[in-house]
Amino acid sequence: MKTLEWEDNKLKLIDQRKLPDELTYVWCDNYRDVIVAIKNMTVRGAPAIGVAAGFAMALADLEGVDLQMAAKEVKAARPTAVNLFWAVDRVLNSNEDALSEALKMYEEDMATNRAIGKYGAEIIDDGDTVLTHCNAGALACVDYGTALGVFRAARDAGKNINVICDETRPRGQGASLSVWEMQQENIPVKLIPDVASGYLMSQGMIDKVVIGADRIAKGGVVNKVGSFMVALAAKHHDIPFYVAAPYSTFDNEISIFDTVIEERDGDEVRYYGGARICPEGTEVINPAFDITPKELITGIITEKGIIDPI
Repeated sequence: MKTLEWEDNKLKLIDQRKLPDELTYVWCDNYRDVIVAIKNMTVRGAPAIGVAAGFAMALADLEGVDLQMAAKEVKAARPTAVNLFWAVDRVLNSNEDALSEALKMYEEDMATNRAIGKYGAEIIDDGDTVLTHCNAGALACVDYGTALGVFRAARDAGKNINVICDETRPRGQGASLSVWEMQQENIPVKLIPDVASGYLMSQGMIDKVVIGADRIAKGGVVNKVGSFMVALAAKHHDIPFYVAAPYSTFDNEISIFDTVIEERDGDEVRYYGGARICPEGTEVINPAFDITPKELITGIITEKGIIDPI
């Protein structure tokens, strides 16, 4: 089951907003449909957003739209995930047509994630309980996943592991997506509230942390908001904290502290399960991501091996 597929000159996406209760698909007939899907989080996760952006450029090319103009629109869909910008620029700079380049990125993503899984499995010991934050699984990529790909590879290597997913408020990607993926793989998994990870660490219930990333730059990593707090707790309890991500997530041109952090609609916080959970008119601060400085990171698991943060 692929997160996105190219069929009949259209892009087919799993609608991740409907999981885990309903597996449905969204069809993108033109590049603006893909932009909407990226903005409203039908497709999410840095690698998946990148490949989807590549196909948005392919659709624009098939429509006869000026690619420079389309590139500006696609890049504006979400400001933080560097894979989106990487994919658009790769299409623009390619010697091949846009569709051929997008299909190449699609195939590369699957191979890259399996390589990340292979290297990441080396740091997982038999019997480990590992914590992850948000979703960095197959649903965040074309297939297999980055952080969750590490767990898949460890299981396939014969290691007995247990996974703990925090819920990842406000959109609950850990609860709705990561738990669902682990259940599909028959990997033992438990769900915890976001605020419980520090307590579990203090009780010796977590051996390692592995998360994904939306941007890696000089000084650290940007990932789903809440990652920084998990990293702080892990550091305090001397628990290894790893980031699993492809080189397409690296941005060597800037300091991580210069990253534009996306601010999302306050209703994501005001409402839970369709019900308002705060007084009407409450003001909200809702950053989608936060920054984990490199001092808190044990290593970065890439498709070429495990490296130190930059």
